[in-house]
Amino acid sequence: MLRIGKNWGLYLLLLPAVTLLLCFTYKPMYGVIIAFKDFKPALGIMDSPWVGLKYFEKFFQSYQFWITIKNTVLISLYSFAMFPIPIIFAILVNQLRANRYKRVFQTITYMPHFISTIVIAGLMMILLSPGNGLMGNLFRLFGAEAPNVMGSASLFSSIYVWSDVWQHTGWDSIIYLAALSAVSPSLYEAATVDGATRWQKIWYIDIPMLIPTIVTLLILRVGGLLGVGFEKAYLLQNNLNISGSEVISTYVYKIGLLSSQYSFSAAINLFNTLINFALLILVNQIAKKYSENSLW
Repeated sequence: MLRIGKNWGLYLLLLPAVTLLLCFTYKPMYGVIIAFKDFKPALGIMDSPWVGLKYFEKFFQSYQFWITIKNTVLISLYSFAMFPIPIIFAILVNQLRANRYKRVFQTITYMPHFISTIVIAGLMMILLSPGNGLMGNLFRLFGAEAPNVMGSASLFSSIYVWSDVWQHTGWDSIIYLAALSAVSPSLYEAATVDGATRWQKIWYIDIPMLIPTIVTLLILRVGGLLGVGFEKAYLLQNNLNISGSEVISTYVYKIGLLSSQYSFSAAINLFNTLINFALLILVNQIAKKYSENSLW
């Protein structure tokens, strides 16, 4: 209490954030019990009848279980494989010596991050349309018929992931560039004196400085492995690619809000959250065991 009294100003600054966290994150958590109840809005959460694991079993036995799990895991692992791209991008940007060109280049690569998901989905549909889109016009220019890329279930994951790479690589590289900015110039000077090449400076100076940041972000990334974003998946989804685009988040939306099966959708979402939480704990323990970096 003495320590709190001495730093009361700092705790006062922290109070609004803690209040928001309690009100909008922790307080609503009691609603998760509807996953174990046959929730009726007229009865409320507490008075709805208890059904135990009924809706979990219903999901596991549903024909949609393997479809949604397969698509979610495929897109998640595909996105996870792109994890090194912002790191490589940050290292390359850090090698630029002309500061003016470097700032312009960074600004251009950051800009797509601020484009809304709806606009990105619209751009993808326009560019990849086999009719009046850019792809359709290019194929017709050479006398060929353009494929319906947006209607292909097998190509959905590539469209989803690579549009994400284009949109977020520049922004995601900021934290790595911040870590590289902490490298002392004397290290590069000493390496130059010792005859180190640019590649050797990257390998022996830049990458070791990035490892703590990489490990931390990698653990957080694994913790959200099955959390494929709802907005883009739903916006890019259509009747032709539904077998490759139906992920857990879109299925939960359709079951919960469109079909009003609140308990069923809560059970599916809780299952997804528990898997992500288990992965987070597992990867954190592995990182803690084999390196000096972990979340806790």
